[in-house]
Amino acid sequence: MAVNSFRPKKFEDHEIVDDNNKVVGHIRVKPSGILWSPKNGKDWYGISLADFAAYVKANGKKQTK
Repeated sequence: MAVNSFRPKKFEDHEIVDDNNKVVGHIRVKPSGILWSPKNGKDWYGISLADFAAYVKANGKKQTK
């Protein structure tokens, strides 16, 4: 007898909004990288997780939990 299971998500999408709650872009987080698209954009721009990690370490501000 087969066992049913949940299929994991392939990506997670988030809208980026401004102070007036208007969409300014979209972020898509995938296991392989991060994608960004401007509002009403049909193109996505991506970066690998390794490149993103290096960029954030070099340019980001250390946060406390």
